[in-house]
Amino acid sequence: MNESVNLFKKIYERHNGQPLITANRLLKEVISQYSWDTPLLSITGSSGKLISDALGIKHVNEIVAQSLATKELLPSVKTVIEMGGEDSKLILLNDNGIEDFSMNSVCAAGTGSFLDQQAERLNFSIEEFSDLATISKFPPRIAGRCSVFAKSDMIHLQQIASPVEDIVAGLCFAVARNFKGSIVKGRNIIPHISFQGGVAANAGIVRAFNEIFGIEVIVHDNFAFMGAIGAVLKDITDNEINKFDIGILDEHINSNRESDNGRSPLIVEGDDFLIRHGNGDRKPATVFHKTNVLKESLPGRAFMGIDIGSISTNLAVIDEKGKLIAKRYLMTSGRPIDAVMRGLKEIEEEVGDQVNILGVGTTGSGRYMIADLVKADIVKNEITAQARAAIFIDNTVDTIFEIGGQDSKYISIDNGIVIDFEMNKACAAGTGSFLEEQADKLNISIKEEFA
Repeated sequence: MNESVNLFKKIYERHNGQPLITANRLLKEVISQYSWDTPLLSITGSSGKLISDALGIKHVNEIVAQSLATKELLPSVKTVIEMGGEDSKLILLNDNGIEDFSMNSVCAAGTGSFLDQQAERLNFSIEEFSDLATISKFPPRIAGRCSVFAKSDMIHLQQIASPVEDIVAGLCFAVARNFKGSIVKGRNIIPHISFQGGVAANAGIVRAFNEIFGIEVIVHDNFAFMGAIGAVLKDITDNEINKFDIGILDEHINSNRESDNGRSPLIVEGDDFLIRHGNGDRKPATVFHKTNVLKESLPGRAFMGIDIGSISTNLAVIDEKGKLIAKRYLMTSGRPIDAVMRGLKEIEEEVGDQVNILGVGTTGSGRYMIADLVKADIVKNEITAQARAAIFIDNTVDTIFEIGGQDSKYISIDNGIVIDFEMNKACAAGTGSFLEEQADKLNISIKEEFA
């Protein structure tokens, strides 16, 4: 490391969708620790503009900050790959500074947040995700142009029992290929290459870049801090002295807090929406039919249905009249076989000695693989299964809306017969997985706080 840069302290912390609050807390901790009477601050980053505007400090462009830190700490580097939570950047350097650069569009496919989401879906920490990707010998081809398409490919691989380390590695290679195709776009990559940003901590991505570009990338000890270092270097070069009052940030945060009661509904006078859909205090009316588990008598003769989805796996045991005897809702977590086996064990412990399963049916995206596993008697597509259950519960039903982890469906029924249906294609925007990702990004639970 160049001796002209001396780091007293390094802090790397995720802000979980609250950059102002997190930055405010960390700044207070550092100011207190070093007893600075007149602290100075340099700011860069996609969320840094919020803080710079609040404090009246000039924001340093991220491209400039990354390039200045690279020139100072890694003078031999001619190419910078920077990948953070939402942004991916390519910066080409020459002796005079920045020669060219390219960034991703508004889409976050192939960035840190995308990898976080997939790690969460597979029930791994991002550190475990990173380690697994390095041991795969046969990474499968996964779409990298769009994050939701990539998820669809990943779910398909899960449902055919592909080794999890191969799926993880496939995602890493998809990110690297996406970067090369959509950001590099044929530009001449000149060694040495520095890989910077938080994603550079992921050994699987480092491996993928090494193989895709055929050159070993450099990961500096301060890979996650290059932007911050560069912002300081820029202000030093420009003789910018950014004094600030941390109390102003407190005031800014407090002034932007919304009322806990939220905003009033967008309803014009005379609109009967609340009457039609609620009880006047903004709580929706109950419009769904539902069944309860009935256990007055266990009939002995029973049937089981298994629905294997991308997010959840559901098992139901019914008697010959269709009454529900037992049910389980389990998270698939990228391991459909494990989820089904766990559900079977739990149901066996509950009613196994009191019923005799005469037949088993499967549905959902993993229906064929699980049908082979449990020797199912029948395999049905989700449209047919959803319609059959709805008609059994209420034979007057003519419309079904079904939203799962990866799919959304509309089913039209006439006199108990499916006459039309529509569902999303490869894109999972507007489904359960999309909502879970946003809840996770905001660091809130999907069940309580998000609702």
